[in-house]
Amino acid sequence: MREEEIEKLRGVVRDCVSKHLYSSAIFFADKVAAFTSDPADIYMQAQALFLGRHFRRAFHLLNASHVVLRDLRFRYLAAKCLEELKEWDQCLQMLGDAKVDEHGNVSDIKDSNVMYLDKDAQDHEINISAAICFLRGRAYEALENRAQARQWYIAAVKADPLCYEALEHLIENHMLTCNEESSLLSSLQFCHEDGWLSSFYTCLIKKQDKENVVEAKFNDLEKENASSTPSDSPFTGTLKNNTDLLACKAEYYHQCGEYQKCFELTSLLLEKDPFHLKCTLVHLAAAMELGQSNELYIMACNLVKDYPQKPLSWFAVGCYYYCIRKYDQSRRYFSKATSLEGTFLSSWIGQGNAYAALEEGDQAMLAYRTAARLFPGCHLPTLYIGMEYMRTHSFKLAEQFFLQAKTICSSDPLVYNELGVVSYHMKEYKKAVRWFEKTLASIPTSMNATWEPTIVNLAHAYRKLKMYREAIKYYEKALTLSTKSLSTYAGLAYTYHLQGNYNSAITNYHKALWIKTDDQFCTEMLTLALAEESHCDPDSIPGLLS
Repeated sequence: MREEEIEKLRGVVRDCVSKHLYSSAIFFADKVAAFTSDPADIYMQAQALFLGRHFRRAFHLLNASHVVLRDLRFRYLAAKCLEELKEWDQCLQMLGDAKVDEHGNVSDIKDSNVMYLDKDAQDHEINISAAICFLRGRAYEALENRAQARQWYIAAVKADPLCYEALEHLIENHMLTCNEESSLLSSLQFCHEDGWLSSFYTCLIKKQDKENVVEAKFNDLEKENASSTPSDSPFTGTLKNNTDLLACKAEYYHQCGEYQKCFELTSLLLEKDPFHLKCTLVHLAAAMELGQSNELYIMACNLVKDYPQKPLSWFAVGCYYYCIRKYDQSRRYFSKATSLEGTFLSSWIGQGNAYAALEEGDQAMLAYRTAARLFPGCHLPTLYIGMEYMRTHSFKLAEQFFLQAKTICSSDPLVYNELGVVSYHMKEYKKAVRWFEKTLASIPTSMNATWEPTIVNLAHAYRKLKMYREAIKYYEKALTLSTKSLSTYAGLAYTYHLQGNYNSAITNYHKALWIKTDDQFCTEMLTLALAEESHCDPDSIPGLLS
């Protein structure tokens, strides 16, 4: 057969693959390989078999080839076949011996003579070494060696920053702490034309900066193409309405406690792309925080219908039952989600929270500890373990776990708030004041009602230290954020009472009782303040106020 006829058949194979006619591609690729015996055509045949899901046959074909151990393409595709067959040890063996250190630096032992015989290689293809490192990471993760998996994923991203899948696994599986993620990105070598990608990656990782800094990063990225594209270019679009970028922004709003802004943004995004699963997860979390049970019910029904085998669907069902306070049903569906995918962090935390709501502390701890083991870069499981210890009045243990959470993520104000609460319970009021002030200083956005309890706690701590002016200042600041808090009015009234300002105390006791008419503390203290104001039984005050 003439060369032009062979080349025509190769074109037919490529066209069949592009049209997803895999049986046709396999048929013609087999004939081309028989005519030529060229390694490139054998590889094309194996590729067609792989796409047609004939993994065992594709592996046999590659393994029988005399170049399988010398051509990285053959070796990589053979390992991909073993990946699909879930034969992870053989997959690692096929990829060859190599070592990687904790910083992702690779040292090959026996691969110095390998080739990469790709006639159709493109200038901007992803480095084959990065793909091999990523596949090693996948194999180690499947074998539950997450430490090795983490190192190989880092190696993959370092080998080629375009290997997004490796970065995605590091981020989504919380394999790195906040500082480690930032350090990894700063070490990557991007080409000049890939500057936008570097900016995009910084939006994907955990964000520790203040709101104005993060918003500036989003704005710069949204304007990226407009500022760098020549005026005569046909490509004049920007990333402003890109779904992935908007999902990152929504995730940041949720992280900052801006749940309403997050919910509005995810609602708009899901109208545009209703099957964007990352956005769906953030939308569910925001709806949970806002108590949107109807929205959760609709989302859960649609997800179970469209994706019955995905853990996200059953997580949504669990969220709905949690929102309507049916914690036992909620726990069951969170458990079903984790059984479908053991590395779904949200379901582990949801399961722990449901057990905690049922006051089943041991089961809650088991869920949180599993999450902490599986996701070492996420501080939330450790934080929840501390909260559970605090609920059972094991304050020293709680403090240890809060400090551990702080080492994982030093930018989360919630960690500092919990450290302040546990210090308050241990009667270490000066330390509590320091932690609460650190909380307020760490809030990335402008102050909102989410942080009103922290301000009230700070006021309580100042009151305990008999620093009444500071206490009153923070109680009044809390009232600017929420005027419906019983504890704020009661604390403010009590502080005025301790100062001897009975008129202000009486006014605020009345405001507290307007919110809850049968509050025993405010009723008793109001009676005492009224009696003291009219100079009745003045000797009783020092013994009663403490």
